[in-house]
Amino acid sequence: MKKESKILGSRPINLPESVYIHEFALVDTPKIGNGTRIWGFSHIMNGAIIGENCNIGEQIFIESGATVGNRVTIKNGICLWDGVTIEDDVFLGPAAVFTNDKVPRAFIKLSNEKFLPTTVKEGATIGAGAIIVCGVTIGRFAFVAAGAVVTKDIPDHGFVKGNPARLAGYICRCGKKRGLNLTEALSCECC
Repeated sequence: MKKESKILGSRPINLPESVYIHEFALVDTPKIGNGTRIWGFSHIMNGAIIGENCNIGEQIFIESGATVGNRVTIKNGICLWDGVTIEDDVFLGPAAVFTNDKVPRAFIKLSNEKFLPTTVKEGATIGAGAIIVCGVTIGRFAFVAAGAVVTKDIPDHGFVKGNPARLAGYICRCGKKRGLNLTEALSCECC
């Protein structure tokens, strides 16, 4: 009979040995995949789901209702709130900001199911300091430029920049800007 996972200090039991947790990180969830590294001053709440071979930088907060896929890089200073889903092979640049409530009020306490979900699809990149307003989906292999403010969905391979973020073209899987034609982005000679 398999023992139920229990939390002991900052490292849950039954966590794969290949998971590295820095001594100054607080990790409450046992749902972390093989090969993931969690660096100092980060807090991963119980209920959060983290995939395999992720690199979670310093000063990261991942709330209990957030999900992170496999091979995700999360650079320093990011919070992932309830309702945020990060799919496989996503890159989150330093100090990117995610929200989950469009009209936050300290005196109104929403239940988790009322938070607006945000999804970052497979292979997407979020640049440093970008702001992702809740309720959007960022498409597969999309690219959000540093400092952009995303308020609407981004199509697959879309390249957006500015405030508010606007479609400035398309980008291929390998990251080359391919102009305003999605067909060109999907037919990159390097990919």
